[in-house]
Amino acid sequence: MSSGFLISCVMFTLFVSSIYAQSCTKFSFTSNQIFTSCNDLPYLNSFLHWNYNPSSKTAKIAYRHTKLASNRWVAWAINPTSQGMVGSQALVAYQKSDGKMRVYSSPVTSYQTQLQEGDLSFNVSDLSATYLNNEITIFATLKLENFNSTIVNQVWQEGPLSGDSPAMHDTSGVNSQSAGLLSLLSGQSRTTTKGANSPLNKKNLHGLLNAVSWGIMMPIGILFARYLKVFSDPAWFYLHSIWQITAYVIGVAGWATGLQLGSESHGIQFTAHRTIGIVLFSLATLQASAMLLRPKRDHKHRIYWNIYHRSVGYSIVVLGIINIFKGLNILKPEKKWEISYIATLVGLGIIAAFLEVITWCVVIKMNKFVSSTVEKKPQGLHEANWYNGNGTTRTHYRV
Repeated sequence: MSSGFLISCVMFTLFVSSIYAQSCTKFSFTSNQIFTSCNDLPYLNSFLHWNYNPSSKTAKIAYRHTKLASNRWVAWAINPTSQGMVGSQALVAYQKSDGKMRVYSSPVTSYQTQLQEGDLSFNVSDLSATYLNNEITIFATLKLENFNSTIVNQVWQEGPLSGDSPAMHDTSGVNSQSAGLLSLLSGQSRTTTKGANSPLNKKNLHGLLNAVSWGIMMPIGILFARYLKVFSDPAWFYLHSIWQITAYVIGVAGWATGLQLGSESHGIQFTAHRTIGIVLFSLATLQASAMLLRPKRDHKHRIYWNIYHRSVGYSIVVLGIINIFKGLNILKPEKKWEISYIATLVGLGIIAAFLEVITWCVVIKMNKFVSSTVEKKPQGLHEANWYNGNGTTRTHYRV
């Protein structure tokens, strides 16, 4: 293979890469405007172009949001007070149903904002917007004379329209990561550091703890109780109890993380998910407490306790699985995580079906053995004195 051919391949690869690269430096505005600085923002197909005059503390910006349907709104903002959504001073734009562009300023005062129009904490002029080739561009001149630093907190966002008004955007995934620091002088930017205490990491931890406890360990604990009883008594009871207590402790940790997330996310509520979580925690706490009141095996009220215990246990599992899917819908992780959990449930179902068949076979065999033994017992021996090896009256087994 000749060196000329290799060079040609490399040049062709670089040429193709340059065509498909979305670097802001290669973009030219149709209005022939020129911006000396720009950044490819890491999320939501967005780019920021600007000129900054340090003497007048004036920034002329163009925010571009690409690959966008006409029924979506976009926003870019500076937050003078913190790194986040609340307190940000936003520029909002979208195409109305009549095809006209709407662009305005909106101070964000809460998480449940409807992006109402209002004045910002700094002056804005030359505000306009265009929608062309599935791309909205916002132009504006910002007077940042009250800013003590040229490094600012920026936030950018997109969401759906409800009629001709902005509706709530997603609160997870890349929509929760579209914030960072911007140096107006150097042209450098970076996303806000996501530490161990960030809302995104807390959501992931909350989801993981609850999925493991309510969605996996609790169902396995029920399998121990139902299918080990005929093979290993009373070992099944200790294994079932220790396993379920461990699952409960993990679930309490996940529940507490959810409460903390709720207290830190003012205005953001997932009512159904929250309500099921409270009911789930309450039932599990009641179930754990009821173990202290468990009647002895031969007590006349034991049958009622058994009915209660099984009913609440199965209810916990069903509610846990439902709430995990609601949580996945809220968090919107990669599809592989939802598929993995579904596969886990299917696997547990297959194991349960297999053990159900095996258990019934064992129980039927044991009952036949007990029946034949009782028929052959010595004449005159009272049935109450016919014992198993463990000291209990021999009787028919049941599942």
